[in-house]
Amino acid sequence: MKYKLIVLDLDGTLTNSQKEISPRNREVLIRAQKKGIRLVLASGRPTYGIVPLATELQMEQFGGFILSYNGGEIIDWQTGNIVYENVLPDEIIPILYECAHTHQLSILSYDGTEIVTENPEDPYVIKEASLNKMNIRKAHNFLTELKLPVPKCLIVGEPTQLIQVESELSIRLQGRINVFRSEPYFLELVPQGIDKALSLAVLLEKTQIQREEIMAIGDGYNDLSMIRFAGFGIAMENAQVPVKIAADYITLSNDEDGVAEAIERFCFHSL
Repeated sequence: MKYKLIVLDLDGTLTNSQKEISPRNREVLIRAQKKGIRLVLASGRPTYGIVPLATELQMEQFGGFILSYNGGEIIDWQTGNIVYENVLPDEIIPILYECAHTHQLSILSYDGTEIVTENPEDPYVIKEASLNKMNIRKAHNFLTELKLPVPKCLIVGEPTQLIQVESELSIRLQGRINVFRSEPYFLELVPQGIDKALSLAVLLEKTQIQREEIMAIGDGYNDLSMIRFAGFGIAMENAQVPVKIAADYITLSNDEDGVAEAIERFCFHSL
């Protein structure tokens, strides 16, 4: 099979433990693009947090795509055009804010290159900003200063504190938004139906690429749907057990250039 699209999760997959793309992964992915394979960087990160990696991989030259917010937004990185967008209902934001405030936790969202929060000194807010290389903008009033609509909010805090909040919001907002943890200390609050596979289906319709022509590589629970959806799903050695079970192949870990190993094994020999 000649794959036309390689879909890559970022943290724990494309990037190593230092959150960097290794030289081997970079070289192999640029070589793949020169062979005509297009890349999709698929992550829960905000769009701006993915841009440095897209630039490093020279995706603007080869027609790649950024799939940010776990599928809430797809951007054609060659043209800068938004291919697909899904946002939180405006009326949900006060509910999320109230819950975070009640539990004395920080809530944040995004505005272009900035993270917006009332608690810029919260260590978990700082962690999110550092991960995405974004500035933090202090809001005196989150609800009035946040520009709506937004693709997602994040409630951050100690994992034990987030257990109750996750349960509470999952029940209260069932059927209205999706609530899940991307990390033990990050509670993701995204539009209903946000899913990497569903967004990929939209992208395929626009690019006329078939499911069988997709290779998807990931490690986390939010990668399960795209690994099942793709013609060939690959799990990292460091992946969660359910991801490994769902995958067609298990490659090396993210600290062992697992992405490069998989692409060299399954893509280059058929080109």
